[in-house]
Amino acid sequence: MSLEGGVLPVQGPPGSGKTYSGARMITELVRAGKKVGVTSVSHKVIRNLLDAVVEAAEEEKTEVRCLHKIESKGVVKLKVGALVETKSNGDVDAGIRGNDYDVAGGTAWLWSREDSEEMLDVLFVDEAGQMSLADVLAVSGAAKNLVLLGDPQQLEQPQQGSHPDGTDVSALEHLLGDFKTIPSDRGLFLEETWRLHPEICAFTSNQFYEGRLRSRKGLESQEILAQDSHQGAGLRFVPVDHSGCVNTSPEETNRIAGIVDQLTTAQWRDAEGVEHPITLEDILIVAPYNAQVASIAERIPGARVGTVDRFQGQEAPIVIYSMTTSNKEDAPRGMKFLYSISRLNVATSRARCMVYLVANPSLLEVECSDPDEMRLVSAFCEYVERSMTRSA
Repeated sequence: MSLEGGVLPVQGPPGSGKTYSGARMITELVRAGKKVGVTSVSHKVIRNLLDAVVEAAEEEKTEVRCLHKIESKGVVKLKVGALVETKSNGDVDAGIRGNDYDVAGGTAWLWSREDSEEMLDVLFVDEAGQMSLADVLAVSGAAKNLVLLGDPQQLEQPQQGSHPDGTDVSALEHLLGDFKTIPSDRGLFLEETWRLHPEICAFTSNQFYEGRLRSRKGLESQEILAQDSHQGAGLRFVPVDHSGCVNTSPEETNRIAGIVDQLTTAQWRDAEGVEHPITLEDILIVAPYNAQVASIAERIPGARVGTVDRFQGQEAPIVIYSMTTSNKEDAPRGMKFLYSISRLNVATSRARCMVYLVANPSLLEVECSDPDEMRLVSAFCEYVERSMTRSA
């Protein structure tokens, strides 16, 4: 509320309530009579925050009138609950300037127009860790103040083509500089996760967030209830020897199928102490390559399986991460993709109580050619050191 022509970065690590906090910030601004905009890299992300705003407004008994500028041309309006969809830029201009709506959402194409200049009091940029600095600068003229929600330690902005030095980063990366977490004099860091078991959080916090992230009290109750090696919570390493595997590994697929068979005969306990049977819906299976995703999906019908990009923003009690490739030389998209720290962060931090890393042990015994490669491998080495090795 005290912003006067400024930028407020808000870094939200996995499960820290970034969307929850952003929605309530917007609700409070509307209560104070402010006009608010929402933008992001996709309509899906924009809609997720707008839906959260509607939910927050209902909880706080505040009237918030929301408008979403969706894709396609046209002027037809469609009301969806407490939110109105439109295909017209003009509807947004008239609705906000004429006080018919309090909040409007749209992509950079909406807010970078000359007609949008200074239309808003505050513009929220969601997933600002993926939105390029250039795009954020382009939309900044629409508002007196910017709030950047996101986390540069998760998936970075997609890269296309080449860029001059300094322009190939997201807005949040630009503000963080060499820091992993936002300094207290530059913005807000949401330091408590409502998702991660303390053992998973300890790895996540130390490796990606400078030790600043902690688990909310009660999350230590989350665990798998089984009569075998799957009992407990935290990190597990499942070594699988193979050779010649590039973007698919039948050996890892078979091992994962066996783990899933065992897990779906067990239960898991949530943070409130309630026990649930483990189903396929409770297990996310992540692989770096589409070919391995397809192999696992065929082997385990009905499984929630995909690449890291598919599951960002989602969660489940259990995550299984298949590294697939036999050694770094076989990696089809290179070592930096296979060992990507941000992708490791996203994959492992989807889990509430247990993570399984399935990989050829030779991936941890590589000769690194520079400090950057050493940092990549060291993240996986720390994972294995913190885990309890399983050969199930």
